[in-house]
Parts: sequence; C-alpha cells; structure tokens
Amino acid sequence: MEANGSSVPMKTGFIVPARVNRETKPDGTIVSVKGTELGGKGIVIIAGPCAVESSEQLFETARSVKANGAKILRGGAFKPRSSPYNFQGLGEEGLKLLREISMETGQSIVTEVMDTRQFELVSEYTDILQIGSRNMQNYPLLKEAGMSRKPVLLKRGMMATIEEFLLAAEYILNQGNDQIILCERGIRTFETSTRNTLDLSAVPMLKQLTHLPVIVDPSHGCGLRWMVPSMAKAAIAAGADGLIMEVHYKPETALCDGQQSLSLDEFSLLMTELKRIAVAVDRVIL
Repeated sequence: MEANGSSVPMKTGFIVPARVNRETKPDGTIVSVKGTELGGKGIVIIAGPCAVESSEQLFETARSVKANGAKILRGGAFKPRSSPYNFQGLGEEGLKLLREISMETGQSIVTEVMDTRQFELVSEYTDILQIGSRNMQNYPLLKEAGMSRKPVLLKRGMMATIEEFLLAAEYILNQGNDQIILCERGIRTFETSTRNTLDLSAVPMLKQLTHLPVIVDPSHGCGLRWMVPSMAKAAIAAGADGLIMEVHYKPETALCDGQQSLSLDEFSLLMTELKRIAVAVDRVIL
C-alpha cells in the first residue's frame, strides 16, 4: 500500500481503494468477536429479532437461536424507520436487555448505531457495531467507527454501487480499524415483487476485490419469509462467510419486519439444511 493511502488499480471498471484492496493484503482479514472468527473456513450465523420489543420476546428468541447454532445475537435497540410513526426501538432499555441475555447465553451482540451522539452509549453494550444501509455514507459515523476499534458490521447502502460500498469501508480502515464485516443486504431496483433485489453476485465480487469478510442478509434482501431459506442457502453457495437473519418467536405479532422474520421452528429447520450446503462447498457452520 502506498504511504498516502491512494487507491490500487484492478480490472473492475473502477479503482479499488488501497486499504480494502486484496492486492494490498492478499490474506483475508479475520474478524474475531469473543473467540468467534469471521473470514476463515467457518461460516458464522447471526440471528435474532429485527427490534428488541420486550424481555420475553428477546430472551425466548435468543435462547432458541443459540440452541440451534447462532453464534451472534442481533437485535435493534435504535431503529431507523421510514415512517416517524412506526416503532423506533426501546433505546437504552433495549441495550440493557441485549446485554442481560448475552451474559446468560454467552452470545456476542450486534446492534445498530445510527448517530455519532449514540456512539458512546451503544459501544458500552454491544460487541459489534452495525452501520445500517441508510448510514453507509454517513461519513462522521464511519470515522467514529474507525476510531472505536470495535468490530463493525457495515451494510451496503440500498442504492450503493460496489465501489461506493468499498469506499465506505475505506473510511473505517483509514482510521486504523480493520475489523470490518461487509454485508450485502439487497439493493433497490425497478423490481417490486420483493422488498429489495438481493445481489448475490456481490459476494464473489467482494471476495475477489477485498480481504474483508463478507456476509449476507437474506431477510432484508427479499423481505419475504418464505424466500429467506432459499436465499440463505444460495449465499453460502456463493461464498459468504456468514448470514445475518431476522428470527422472531411470534412473527405475526412483531412490531418490526414480521413479514420477513423466520419463526423459531423455521430457523431450526434452516440451520439443518445450511449445514449440508456448507459441507458441499467444503466449509462448516461454526
């Protein structure tokens, strides 16, 4: 890598930023979270509710996904919603519930930070900082994440190109933090039958261009519960290092994204199927 951090050319039609570039660092980066490694041969499953709604909802869901192989628990305490009248999350109360169940199950936590003003509070409770699709180009937030040294789960913007996605990651790396997990979560296209268009071609492309681990979010990628298992299996076949999925103990009553959340039984069945897919591509579900 050049001393000034300038970009390195690759045969992609655009210039790949220097610090994310695999030519700069041929070996893949391993992101380690409490002993769970993302970016190696193992595939890591992240699961849990879209939003923390109550202790009963969170604890029952977390215990079940843990028993079925989810190493990391997801759950939103602060939720960016398109409508100001929709459920926005429990805030700090939600963070405390996440920490409480984490101490019981031993799972790591990933939750979203939406604003630099929340950064210190969210960092106190979470193990992985999620920067969501709407904030992929929130540059002050990216810089704050880079300075934090905590692992960061960076989701692709809903209308972002691969180049823009990698430049967002470069902002974090440029501050000295290489513990970044890239997440493909679907992009907005002219198609209306699904919530987004899950761009699985992004997985091998990102794996080719960058040394950072890549995971897929099939829940947001299609927005339909019945499609999630197929897209999850396809993501592993495409080379994803992990999956992040929404699971709810009662999807029909969920305050956020119930239509794309797997039930506990559906998640259990899917995990059995994913293990077979992982073996077929010479990998293993951790």
